[in-house]
Amino acid sequence: MTAKGRINLTTSKMQLDLFGKEDQESLHALNRTKSSVKTKELESIKAKKGFSLLRNVQFIYELALAKKELLSFGLDFHVTNDFRIFEVTSPRESDVLRRRLAYFESTNGVITDYYYIIKYNQTTSVNQYLMHWVYPYKGKFHPQMIRALLNIMQIKEGETVLDPFVGSGTAALECQLLGINFIGVDISPLCYLLSRVKTESMEVISEIEKNKKDILTDSRRIEKIKNEKVKNFFTIAQMVAHSDSSRRGRNFTFSFNTNVEKMIQSLRDYIEVKKKLGLNLGKTKILKGDIRNLSLDTESIDGIITSPPYSIALNYVANDAHSLQALGYDSRKISDDFIGVRGTGLDKFKLYDNDMEIAYKQMYSALKKGKYCTVIIGNVTFQGEEIDTTQIAIDTCVKIGFKLVSKIEKIIFGLYNVMQKEYILIFKKD
Repeated sequence: MTAKGRINLTTSKMQLDLFGKEDQESLHALNRTKSSVKTKELESIKAKKGFSLLRNVQFIYELALAKKELLSFGLDFHVTNDFRIFEVTSPRESDVLRRRLAYFESTNGVITDYYYIIKYNQTTSVNQYLMHWVYPYKGKFHPQMIRALLNIMQIKEGETVLDPFVGSGTAALECQLLGINFIGVDISPLCYLLSRVKTESMEVISEIEKNKKDILTDSRRIEKIKNEKVKNFFTIAQMVAHSDSSRRGRNFTFSFNTNVEKMIQSLRDYIEVKKKLGLNLGKTKILKGDIRNLSLDTESIDGIITSPPYSIALNYVANDAHSLQALGYDSRKISDDFIGVRGTGLDKFKLYDNDMEIAYKQMYSALKKGKYCTVIIGNVTFQGEEIDTTQIAIDTCVKIGFKLVSKIEKIIFGLYNVMQKEYILIFKKD
């Protein structure tokens, strides 16, 4: 690899904030036209031959996923122009590639849907487009990576994907965009609400806008809203404001008003994207529950993609205590139910391993034969010693019956001194 090539693929700058970058914009930023694409830029892209990588692709793992994306569509290729252009030697229906690809801006001059989608971004953070930015959830997925993994797993439109630890709903939104049906499960009441708001609010935007003036005048009126989806929207806007106030010291009322406006604009963006690209959105079902005892039909799922709780690396209850308390929950009481949070010292690891084995068994049972399960997980450090959580996960899944088909190392940011990298593990149920 040339020195010039390395510039594009190293971690010299955190231009991709994998855990969500704090949004520093004010209300005036809402008036910007985020979705506009300059004519000169479009003409430049259309003139390119081969499959051109998006400019935000910088990391080694992204290049690996980009290659796997093309291979999943049965394409033969070789890489040119310092790893920025893929010359494809085997033709394939361009419409499918245009609609699906995650790491490419164009395919032989045909601009991808994803290139347009990421322009609808109400924040300054890369990959926080549409509703992905809502709520600064720690340890959240990188949406571009999820889109690529869905392709690599060969999930087709109309099939069903399960995320048993749905978190902030990133996989839910990406599946919806690709026309993939989705079932998300989470024990956290905050995650349950957040994932629903990101995927359901577009259905009730007219009613949200109708209620906006009254709610901004007096947020206590939220409790009187009868439509659950509308009520959930404004409730999550409150949770974002609680987070802004707790973590950043912002004025709660100003933050609430700002976020309501910005969330509504994001919904408008979503509607425009759907219309402009002719998207057939997937159906989503978000369940508040525990994968350890959830009843799922045997071999009913076409793919699983998830990031299990990172053992002691993140205390999800403590991290979102301000929002959970605002929702009326006692964070001390619900901690006993959370995987990776309950227990102390070394017992916490034993409980975590036992809980995860039960979860993996549930996932294996629900997955159809011949289908894929992707787990994103990392090691943690405890009392100065690294715990190989990744290998434990591999050993457990293999013992259950999964076959490991790919392991990709991925550098991460935001959890230094606890975790600096994670692994994308792709298993297959033979």
